Amino acid sequence: MHDSATLAFYASEASAYVARYRGQQSQDLADFLDRLPAGARVLELGCGGGGDTAAMLAKGVNVVPTDGSPEMAQQASEVLGVPVGVLLFEDLIEEQAYDGVWASACLLHVPVADLSTVLSSVRRALRAGGLFYASYKVGLGEGRDRFGRYYNYPTNEVLSAKYLAAGPWSSVELEEQQGGGYDDEPTRWMSVTARKAAG
Repeated sequence: MHDSATLAFYASEASAYVARYRGQQSQDLADFLDRLPAGARVLELGCGGGGDTAAMLAKGVNVVPTDGSPEMAQQASEVLGVPVGVLLFEDLIEEQAYDGVWASACLLHVPVADLSTVLSSVRRALRAGGLFYASYKVGLGEGRDRFGRYYNYPTNEVLSAKYLAAGPWSSVELEEQQGGGYDDEPTRWMSVTARKAAG
């Protein structure tokens, strides 16, 4: 379910990646945190350089940071001063354990054929009414960037269908943004915020 070439990239680039994104946080993080209950427990998938983790820790959020790359997790742990777990998306088996799941710019590496399965696992890990954020580089189908990393590059229609297949959700919100990435290429991003149905 994971792509070996993508993991190899993050293994070799871990220190440079963490250094580049140190102190940076997603523009969507504050809104996500505002929509969580007090004392929320949050699972972070693909923490990367740990910028969002650091912001959550600074706000006193009970965050559980993880990354699929052991090398990245080690680098982020050293920067953050807290343990970062190594977790591949397919190994998420917890049930009703979190009030929120934060997955910024990481599920974009999940093969399209496996995306609804991973989304379903995330949904199971959420408590009733839990909030789930993920962001993707949108496009017209699977491909690789100049570093050889795999991306699912979904259309809005594909994303909507994958979330529907993983449901039920009480709401699924899609918002397109312009931005960039590690490859310094102009990028169309799609953020998806979904809330697990209560009860």
